[in-house]
Amino acid sequence: MVNYAHRGASSYVPENTLPAFNLGIEMGADGIETDIRRTKDGILVLFHDDTLERVAGVGEAVEELTYKELLEYDLGIWKGEQYRGTRIVRLDDFLSEYGTRLGMHLALEIKGKGIALDAYDEIISHAGMTYEITSFSYESILEIRKAHLEPKLGYLTSNFSHDEIKRLVDDGMNEICPRADLITPSLTAYAHEKGLRVRAWGVKDMDLMIHASLSGVDGMTVNFPDLLTAYLRRNNEGKNI
Repeated sequence: MVNYAHRGASSYVPENTLPAFNLGIEMGADGIETDIRRTKDGILVLFHDDTLERVAGVGEAVEELTYKELLEYDLGIWKGEQYRGTRIVRLDDFLSEYGTRLGMHLALEIKGKGIALDAYDEIISHAGMTYEITSFSYESILEIRKAHLEPKLGYLTSNFSHDEIKRLVDDGMNEICPRADLITPSLTAYAHEKGLRVRAWGVKDMDLMIHASLSGVDGMTVNFPDLLTAYLRRNNEGKNI
């Protein structure tokens, strides 16, 4: 099972930043999940929210600012003085730094509207990566699938059902990403039977983490990759006794 650091080790350090990604890896994550938006001047960057309000105290959106303007905002100080000066990360720089690390899996979520194909083009310009492109927007991943057969695509959904699984299979998707509290062993097994990987999101606490693991998922995004690393290690050690 892949341990995806959700926006990096975001329980501990500023999300979607180099410190978050590096700490996630130090904590044993073998995957990184992040979010893609496009600036006013067309640069693809990593940012989750609709606006900068929560992390930088301003109401403007990434899409309303140029990359140069975004660099003026400190995206780390909200998590502590030690992160002062942390800046937004370009997708291209992220892929160059983490994409070819041995055993690293990338989950790249399309957040911005109308950027799916541009994001795909930038992603495939980096060879040798293990990745999947995901989104809560089914239209975004379907747009990529209609244009390209090669990428691994996953849908982030709050509807984990037989019908949803069948829809993804019919449309040539590779992964279903249900909210963790909706996951059951039987639905996971059905998804596997149909050829889909299952990755959980919304893993807010240890109980949900354990529930998803026991349900047989192929991976999960967690803000606390150290806890998942420890849990998986204990399980593996128990199996080897």
